[in-house]
Amino acid sequence: MIKKWIYYTSIALITAFITLSFKATTEKNSNVVTQDEVSFYILPSLEDIDNEAEFLNFNFPYTGKTFTGFKEALAFKESQGRYTLINSLGYMGKYQFGRSALRAIGIHDSSEFLNNPRLQEKAFKALLAKNKWELRKEIEMYEGKVINGVVVTESGILAAAHLGGAGSVKKFFKNKGKRAIKDQYGTTLKSYMKKFGGYDTSFIQANSNAKIKH
Repeated sequence: MIKKWIYYTSIALITAFITLSFKATTEKNSNVVTQDEVSFYILPSLEDIDNEAEFLNFNFPYTGKTFTGFKEALAFKESQGRYTLINSLGYMGKYQFGRSALRAIGIHDSSEFLNNPRLQEKAFKALLAKNKWELRKEIEMYEGKVINGVVVTESGILAAAHLGGAGSVKKFFKNKGKRAIKDQYGTTLKSYMKKFGGYDTSFIQANSNAKIKH
């Protein structure tokens, strides 16, 4: 019994030491990430999930219901978390921004955007703030209700707006979710609203004039 106690105590002490050492190291590292900064890690590669049923059932990494969980899950679907990705339609970066969306938040140099992870993180939050303002009435009216089989949440609405724009989300509610509104790859707003529902996006403040200062 004594030997077992010594063994397990040693394991616990070693684990605690490693944890504290890691914490001390990361606190000194300028690349440590908070939800207000940038995720510098690279998500594992995965073949594109084309089937919508597979997409809805797929467990993305980092899907805790925090804001960080929200943005990383969405980024994984959009680009597998790759900052430098440009898709076949010209959408760019970790969150797959189009040029018009970039201009709307004050970014006009797409090359700088593509090569600046911190700018991409700021851009994502700015677009969320703008969409949250644009859809504030829909959030207030529909949050918590079930529309065509989907429990509506703020994060689901914001994810759908990221996919198809605020105007498309308004059409979704106008048609009570019965109209299959899709992006150019065939992904529906309904699937985004369902998959990315229930995350904490209260961190984002609605702002009709959200712009990037850099």
